[in-house]
Amino acid sequence: MASSSYFLLVALFALASWKAIASDPSPLQDYCVADNSSRVLVNGFVCKNPMDVKAEDFFLAAKLDMPRDTKVSKVGSNVTLINAMRIPGLNTLGISLARIDYAPLGENPPHTHPRATEILTVLEGTLYVGFVTSNPENKFLSKVLNKGDVFVFPEGLIHFQFNPNPYKPAVAIAALSSQNPGAITVANAVFGSKPAISDDVLAKAFQVEKKTVDWLQAQFWEDNQN
Repeated sequence: MASSSYFLLVALFALASWKAIASDPSPLQDYCVADNSSRVLVNGFVCKNPMDVKAEDFFLAAKLDMPRDTKVSKVGSNVTLINAMRIPGLNTLGISLARIDYAPLGENPPHTHPRATEILTVLEGTLYVGFVTSNPENKFLSKVLNKGDVFVFPEGLIHFQFNPNPYKPAVAIAALSSQNPGAITVANAVFGSKPAISDDVLAKAFQVEKKTVDWLQAQFWEDNQN
């Protein structure tokens, strides 16, 4: 009996530990509206005085029903992220969302979210999506999604979305399991870092000539997020 109780306690401790190391910790109160005027540096945002909280702290007239301009990006997409920096009431709640507009043949290029799992829903059009698992397998899982379809990208894994239709745009909504999921676009990070990564390093890593790396680093690597 004592042995069973011990293993039960160990199991409960393991579950509690797993929850404790999740990307965003669980809130300890109903809400913690971000105080954007505070100069105190914490992991997240300092809480506003609850007596000063109002409905507007949980609201944003984001106009997510309106199409975004996909011509402003070379990759033909526009990501509108709604996170705790735009809605103070999201602070500590561990969730955010994004509207993603894709031009014909546009893409949201390979990237990762270091702090969030993403669940994507196609609202209009068709998307070819996929992600790659970690080393050593690097297994590639992909799917063609149509209007109303849903796909999940696990936290931290490289993934993408591509609109294969040369004539019609596409639109998706993504929910992410962090108030600040972060985004690392692979090409931008590797070839557009500041200062630049040594071309000797990248030439060896990609098994190409240094002049190819130099050409890639000379390109203008822009962000498609707003």
